[in-house]
Amino acid sequence: MLTIAYIANGKSTNRYHLPFSTKLADKINVKTIYSRTHKDEWAPIEGVHYTTDLDDILQDEEIQLVVVTTPGKMHYDYARLLLEHGKNALIEKPFTETAAQAKELFALAKEKGLFLQCYQNRRFDSDFLTVQKVIESGVLGDILEVEMHFDYFRPEIPENTHTYSQMDSYLYAHGCHTIDQVLSYFGDPDEIHYDVRQLLGKGRMNDYFDLDFNYGGMKVSIKSSYFRLKERPSFVVYGKKGCFVKATKDRQEEHLKLFHMPENADFGVDLPEHYGTLTYMDDQGVYHEEKVVSEVGDYSRFYDALYATIIEGKDKLVKDEETIRQLEILETGSQLNQA
Repeated sequence: MLTIAYIANGKSTNRYHLPFSTKLADKINVKTIYSRTHKDEWAPIEGVHYTTDLDDILQDEEIQLVVVTTPGKMHYDYARLLLEHGKNALIEKPFTETAAQAKELFALAKEKGLFLQCYQNRRFDSDFLTVQKVIESGVLGDILEVEMHFDYFRPEIPENTHTYSQMDSYLYAHGCHTIDQVLSYFGDPDEIHYDVRQLLGKGRMNDYFDLDFNYGGMKVSIKSSYFRLKERPSFVVYGKKGCFVKATKDRQEEHLKLFHMPENADFGVDLPEHYGTLTYMDDQGVYHEEKVVSEVGDYSRFYDALYATIIEGKDKLVKDEETIRQLEILETGSQLNQA
């Protein structure tokens, strides 16, 4: 068994972690959850120790991994504290504020022989997995362009934010999802073009970004905004022979918000109306248009990978260099936005 603990007992822990770690009860034992104050917003889990004393985690030799789900500004300090106390650590995204901080932490982990990784659960989004399936089928031919959209209509957030904070910016909070998907599947690009904006004016939060990752003759774009009343397709893939359009996002978050949990067989599963459309010309010049059954997203696969690394000694799912590169991109985009 992999015995784990959580630092923080808010939405991140209870919505995006515990439903997936507790699902793997044959592999993972959630022993302790720490928060600075007792709160009853989330129903306690039977058998888990809830505490306001951090030493209950730091001094417990049974705990093999500590997961940090605090606000981003606290990630670096908690990660360093855990490593200094000999604890393996999984840190929510964005991992730290700067690439320099990440390099320092990874060096410390290596020095102490400890596991340290960023939580990139959206590698197991159904739309992202389905796009990979389509690309690898070869029916689109050489891939020319990929567009990834992560849109919201939440104008009240930028309208009520009157000062700029890099770590709390839209680019950091949401770019950390899609940038990791790009780096994990397509690798490090040859060149990046940045368009990061503060639509409400200088000194406000960045609330729009459009980043182009260039790979020779292929371009991968990630686009996101708080002002999209009608969302753009989640993915659009263009190849020499056709295109694939996946209009809707992975549904795991939708179900979690409704408290429809992973123990349900239909959790996160797309219905036919959510399937993407594949349009292409085959080698005989025949036109095809068909629906593609979505792959099933499952964030518990991230915890499976954690178990495989810490208990079975397999390679880390999220490489240190991928986390560092992502932070370099986030920093550069934020700095250009402020120039």
